[in-house]
Amino acid sequence: MGAPPGYRPSAWVHLLHQLPRADFQLRPVPSGFAPQEQEYQQALLLVVALAGLGLGLSLIFIAVYLIRFCCCRPPEPPGAKSPPPGGGCVTWSCIAALLVGCAGIGIGFYGNSETSDGVSQLSSALLLVDHTLTAIDHLVLEMVERLEEAVRTELTTLEEVLAPRTELVAATRGTRWQAEAVAQQLQGLAFWRGVPLSPLQVAEDVSFVEEYRWLAYVLLLLLELLVCLFTLLGLAKQSKWLVIVMTVMSLLVLVLSWGSMGLEAATAVGLSDFCSGPDTYILNLTREETGLGSDILNYYFLCNQAVSNPFQQRLTLSQRALANIHSQLQGLEREAVPQFPSAQKPLLSLEETLNVTEGNFHQLVALLHCRGLHKDYGAALRGLCEDALEGLLFLLLFSLLSAGALATALCSLPRAWALFPPRNPSASCSGSHLSEPFLHARLEPVPHLRSFPSCRRRPH
Repeated sequence: MGAPPGYRPSAWVHLLHQLPRADFQLRPVPSGFAPQEQEYQQALLLVVALAGLGLGLSLIFIAVYLIRFCCCRPPEPPGAKSPPPGGGCVTWSCIAALLVGCAGIGIGFYGNSETSDGVSQLSSALLLVDHTLTAIDHLVLEMVERLEEAVRTELTTLEEVLAPRTELVAATRGTRWQAEAVAQQLQGLAFWRGVPLSPLQVAEDVSFVEEYRWLAYVLLLLLELLVCLFTLLGLAKQSKWLVIVMTVMSLLVLVLSWGSMGLEAATAVGLSDFCSGPDTYILNLTREETGLGSDILNYYFLCNQAVSNPFQQRLTLSQRALANIHSQLQGLEREAVPQFPSAQKPLLSLEETLNVTEGNFHQLVALLHCRGLHKDYGAALRGLCEDALEGLLFLLLFSLLSAGALATALCSLPRAWALFPPRNPSASCSGSHLSEPFLHARLEPVPHLRSFPSCRRRPH
C-alpha cells in the first residue's frame, strides 16, 4: 500500500519492529500490529514484565548491598576520630549519581513535550478530518434542500403560468425531472452521514487521555527533581534526617521509574508495529466501525492513480444535469417571458438557485477529492509515528537514567550519612557542629603540669 505524503517509517520504527516477541510460554509472536489477539497482548505484557523483573533485581541488589554494609563492616577502633577510608569517594559517587538523575529529568521534560506535540498533531488532524466530513454533509444537505424547494415552489408556479403552452410545460417538467435527478444523485455523496464513528469524539478522547498522561509525567519529573535537590541539600548540610527522608522518597521514585519504563517500552514496541504498516490495520478497523465500502476507504487511505474515485459517476451525472437545467432555463426565458411576463420572476429565482447550487457543487467536488483527507491522514501518522514515538524513546531514556541514578544513590546514601559527625543538642541550637570536638576535649581528664626550671617566671 502507498504511504501517505510526507510519511516514511523512521529507523527507530524499523529497529523496534525487528525486535523478537514472545508470549507467556516464550513462543515467538509475529510482529504485525494485532492488539485484539491474545498472543500479541501477552507479548506486550511480557515487555512490561521485563521492567518488573529489572525492578525486582535492583531492589534485591540494593538490599544485599545494604545488609552487607550494615552487618559485615569491620568495627572501628576505639578513639578513632578520622573517617574511614573511601568516605569521600562514597559521597561524591552519590552526588554524581544525583547529577545524572537531574540530567535525565531534563531529557524527560523534552520527551514529555515531544510526545505531547505528536499527540496534539494527531488530534488536530482528526479535527480537520471531522471538519471536512461535516462540510461535505452540510453542502449536500443544503443543495438538496435548495433543489427540492425550487421544485416545490418556482417550478410548480412556472408550470401553472405556462399552462396554455403545452410545449413550454413539457420543457418545465423536464427541468423538474432533471432537478429531482440531481438531488437524488447528490444524496449519495454524503457517505459519512449516519456513520457511528465520529473523528471529533476520537480527537476529544485522545486529548483527554493525553492531558492526564502529560500531567502525570510532569508530576513524576518534579517529584524526582525535588528528591535530587533535597538529597544534595542534605549531603551539603550533613543533615541525617533529611537524607533519611530522601532515601525513602528515592525508593518510591525508583519503583515509579521502573513502572513507567515498562509502560513506555511496551507502548513504543506496539507503536512501532503499528507505524511499520498502518494502512491495513486502519482500513480494517474503519470498515468494521463505519460499515463503509472498500472502494471508498481505499480511495481516501491510498489516494493514488491505481484507485478510482468512487463518486466520479455521480459527480459527472450531476454536473451534466445542472448544465442541462441551466440551458433549459435560458431557453424558457427566451421563449416564455415575451408571452408570459409573469414567468420572469420564478425564472430569475430558479437561475439564482442554480448559480448557488453550481458554486456549492464545485466546492463539494474539491472536498470529495482524496487529496485533502489523505493529507490529514499523513499528518496524523507523522504526529503519532515520529514526534510521539521519539518522545516515548526520550521518556524511556529518562526512566533508565533515573532508575540507575536512584539505585546508585540508594546504595551510597546510607554510607554517606554514616560519615556525618554526631550532633550535640546544644550545638544544634547554636547552628554549628564545630564545638563537638571541644566538648569531648573538656570531658577528658586534664593531666597535671610539671614545672621545669626553665619555665619559671622570672621577676621583673
